[in-house]
Amino acid sequence: MARGKSRSDSINNVVKNAEALAASGVKEIVLTGVNLGDFGKGPDGAGAAVSISGREENFFELIKELDKVPGIQRYRISSIEPNLLTNEIIEFVANSNKFMPHFHIPLQSGSNKTLAAMRRRYKRELYAERVSLIKTLMPHCAIGVDVIVGFPGETDEDFRETFDFLHSLDVSYLHVFTYSERDNTHALTIKPVVPVSVRNERNKALRNLSYMKMQYFTQQHAGQTRKVLFEGHDKTGMMEGYTDNYIRITTPYREEWVNEIVDWKI
Repeated sequence: MARGKSRSDSINNVVKNAEALAASGVKEIVLTGVNLGDFGKGPDGAGAAVSISGREENFFELIKELDKVPGIQRYRISSIEPNLLTNEIIEFVANSNKFMPHFHIPLQSGSNKTLAAMRRRYKRELYAERVSLIKTLMPHCAIGVDVIVGFPGETDEDFRETFDFLHSLDVSYLHVFTYSERDNTHALTIKPVVPVSVRNERNKALRNLSYMKMQYFTQQHAGQTRKVLFEGHDKTGMMEGYTDNYIRITTPYREEWVNEIVDWKI
C-alpha cells in the first residue's frame, strides 16, 4: 500500500507492519499496549501528532487505515481504557468486517473510591455506559475486563461493590490480578494494607465469577454457526481456535485447518 497523503508517519509505520504480517500469512492482529487509546499523543499523552492533511492523529484514524489493509482478516482491540474508547470507535467496529466483536476494557475496580485512589481517569458509570453501547450495537460481542484486587485501602465493602458491579455487567470474562507492591509507587503511601490472604480470597472469588460469566456467554451462542480461526499448535492431538467473538473452540488436530477460518456450529 502506498503511503496515503493524509497519513502521519506513525500511522504509516503501523500500516506497513500490518502489511508485512499479511504478506507472511498472518490473518489476525491484536492491537494492545499501555494506554492504547492514547495512540498519537506522544509518550506522555501530552499532544497529538498532526497528519499532512492537518488532522490530529489518533487511535480512531489508525483503525480506519488498518481496516483497509488487504490480507488481514481479523483485528481485535485489547486493553483500551473506557475513557479512550469513544462512541465512534465502538460504532466503527460494529460496522466493520475486519474488526471483531470483541473488546478488552480495563476496569481495575468497581469502586469509584478505589478508582480515584488508583488515579484512574474514569468512573464506574462511564464503564457501564461503554458496555451498554457495545451490547446495544453488538449483542453478540465479547467483553473482557481487567480487575485488580487487594489494592491498598480496599475494604470488604469496596470489594463487594466491585463484585456486585461486575456481576451486573453484561461482560464475558475477567482477567483478575492480585495487587503486589512495587517500589516508588504512590500506592505504597496508601493505608491500610490489605493482607495477602484476603487478596487471594478476593482473587478466587472473581475468578469463579469469570468462569460463570464465560459459561453463560458461551451458552447464549449455543447452536449458532460462527467463524473460527484455528491455530497451528498441536496439543496432544488437539487444536484450538477462537470464534469472531472470542469463544474458544477445541477439536482434534487437522493440519488443513491450521491458520484457516472455518464455519463452526457452537
